[in-house]
Amino acid sequence: MSQTTAEKIAELRRRRELAANQDPAAIKRQHERGKLTARERITALLDPGSFVELDAFTVHRTSAFGMEKRKPLGDGVITGHGTIEGRPICVFAQDFTVFGGSLGEVFAEKICKVMDLALRMGVPCVGINDSGGARIQEGVVSLGGYAEIFYRNVLSSGVIPQLSIIAGPCAGGAVYSPAMTDFILMVKGSSQMFITGPDVIKTVTGEEVGFEELGGAVTHNTRSGVAHMAADNEEESFDQLRTLLSFLPSNNMDDPPYQAPVDDPERMEESLQTLIPDNPRKAYDMTMVIEAVVDDGFFFEVQAGWARNLVIGFARLDGHVVGVVGNQPMQMAGTLDIDSSAKGARFVRFCDAFNIPLLTFVDVPGFMPGTQQEYGGIIRHGAKLLYAYCEATVPKLTVITRKAYGGAYDVMSSKHIRSDFNFAWPTAEIAVMGVDAAVRIIFRKELADASDPQARLSELVEDYQNRFANPYVAAERGYIDAVIEPQETRPALIRALRIARTKRQSMPARKHGNIPL
Repeated sequence: MSQTTAEKIAELRRRRELAANQDPAAIKRQHERGKLTARERITALLDPGSFVELDAFTVHRTSAFGMEKRKPLGDGVITGHGTIEGRPICVFAQDFTVFGGSLGEVFAEKICKVMDLALRMGVPCVGINDSGGARIQEGVVSLGGYAEIFYRNVLSSGVIPQLSIIAGPCAGGAVYSPAMTDFILMVKGSSQMFITGPDVIKTVTGEEVGFEELGGAVTHNTRSGVAHMAADNEEESFDQLRTLLSFLPSNNMDDPPYQAPVDDPERMEESLQTLIPDNPRKAYDMTMVIEAVVDDGFFFEVQAGWARNLVIGFARLDGHVVGVVGNQPMQMAGTLDIDSSAKGARFVRFCDAFNIPLLTFVDVPGFMPGTQQEYGGIIRHGAKLLYAYCEATVPKLTVITRKAYGGAYDVMSSKHIRSDFNFAWPTAEIAVMGVDAAVRIIFRKELADASDPQARLSELVEDYQNRFANPYVAAERGYIDAVIEPQETRPALIRALRIARTKRQSMPARKHGNIPL
């Protein structure tokens, strides 16, 4: 006898309840680890009541190793769409309470399906990772599933923002999906990323290392540069992601979200008048410059713990989003090295892909010297940053606050690589190298023959300083559009951005360039 409509509806409700309810013992174990469940994470991240689940009734298809005896609905990953601050996103959350969050054929199909949806609809895709890796019982099918995800990461790159939260283990081949997304957020104490775990490392190399030291949030935010943010707990990580998303467009055809400004666009910032020390060897904090200029003093720094000689992050000018890059004199005198070059290059390319204007603050004495840097490929890595700035067609604004020496002057969004508006403070020094070094080279013979070399050196340094270590030689040639008082920086940049926002620039037709990776 066929079922009645009422019975069919009752069956649907039973299946829905079965899909939504998890094993209480598994949930308890998850909470004991200090971690939320996949559903709790989605609820905490998205706007209340906005989540729409997809594929809740899927089950795996394998019967190997007794797997046919356990077929939980959803197969260990929750997928769907919802909103954050009213903006649509697609999301998946790996469920560690089901098969340890291991990825199998159906698990991968669900992630691929929601990634395809995000790409078709032009909305950001957020992945919450908490997985033991490939599902061994499904063999090569699991590996194929990972590759399908990787391929979609590449298709989506530069088209929609891809954001990854690492909320538990992420090991082996699984790390390469978040590694290809735009931003990685980790949770201290509960998330790890590594290719091979401590046991394998000990067996192969003899090294002894713990999970946190090897691949924890602090390690990847300070030593490797793999991650972009570290949070003390999952709730903080969700707050970080929401803030980050507030600066990003939904796709590469949209403009970044505009917020009507409260901060006066004509505001003068007198504190900048005395920020640069008279002693050129004395450091100051570039983030103070940035915060003094941008709307409401809010600078959302990214990768704050890694390659700290360069600061990157997002802010607003007159309500419009800008990507900020700045040399940091507080660290290594603001020199560019291997790590900072790679850090800056990837950020510049992200901003260019998503229509985010670039604002660059320059105080750079050059590239870091030394055999370690040369052997490590500073030439190749430094070229990444140069390439990224040259390639970028978004509006580019530059402020030289103090030193801009040598090739590093060229690299840091100079007029020669098509920055749109270049400003300099009166404290700017634009030269091939520092005054003292230049004088010693130019006047080597004269100093050697002088009766009092030190006195003569002081005279020559002062003369060279007055003649060349200033912004006016560059301004005379049009390499600087204007020399401004520091307090005028905010209104000058806002006026420049207003006209630059309609910029249209095309690069020569090509399949893609060959950035020096």
